[in-house]
Amino acid sequence: MNGKACFLALMGGIVLMTGCSTDSQAASRPVPQFDANTKVIALTFDDGPSSTTPLVLDKLDQYGVVASFFVCGNNVGEQTADTVKRAYDMGCEIHNHSKSHRDMTKLTEEQIRREITETSQRVEAITGEPTRFFRPPYIAVNDLMYDTVGMPFICGYGSNDWDDKVGVQERSDKVLAQIHDGSIILLHDAEGNTKTVEALDLLIPALQQDGYTLVTVSQLFEAKGVTPDTHAMYSDVAKD
Repeated sequence: MNGKACFLALMGGIVLMTGCSTDSQAASRPVPQFDANTKVIALTFDDGPSSTTPLVLDKLDQYGVVASFFVCGNNVGEQTADTVKRAYDMGCEIHNHSKSHRDMTKLTEEQIRREITETSQRVEAITGEPTRFFRPPYIAVNDLMYDTVGMPFICGYGSNDWDDKVGVQERSDKVLAQIHDGSIILLHDAEGNTKTVEALDLLIPALQQDGYTLVTVSQLFEAKGVTPDTHAMYSDVAKD
């Protein structure tokens, strides 16, 4: 069953059906090879899924790498379900960027919980897995969010690639100037953000040439032997 059919089944009130995501399918998803001596880095994208996301997936497929997508629940629906399923089947992870991309420091506990839960349910309808990490909109956080969300918070090193005035080369250069082993890269697959898609042709080969293995966020914690804390926000993962 494709992503769209799985999504419609759950949103229509039908119990999640076999074929949406099975254990055998999960077991066959690509997994990067790494050990304690491998330089690892996590490539992540915010604000999708959108019509830009398949272009990002094409680049990941071209270079044989994976990434993690922090999706907005309002963007996860019938029109984008197949894109989410494609990303998942490629070995990518789908995580939580809230439902509506509001400043969640201004929300009540119940509103925060709804933003997280509805997004996770929409993702699970397609992949069979709930979201496990959270990136706060605008990287704005407060104690109530840490107490309510129930997932580790992820930030990362970016290049202001949400700003169309930032050129393709600059997007890659700014990231490369900041990152190191164990870093998380923060980019955006928002609607129309084709400059970031182009920048991947510079960024990914540069990372590979420098000896990095690109992994998902959960794989980054695994590689570094770190258990993520739900009351912390990470741009790097390193064993103390």
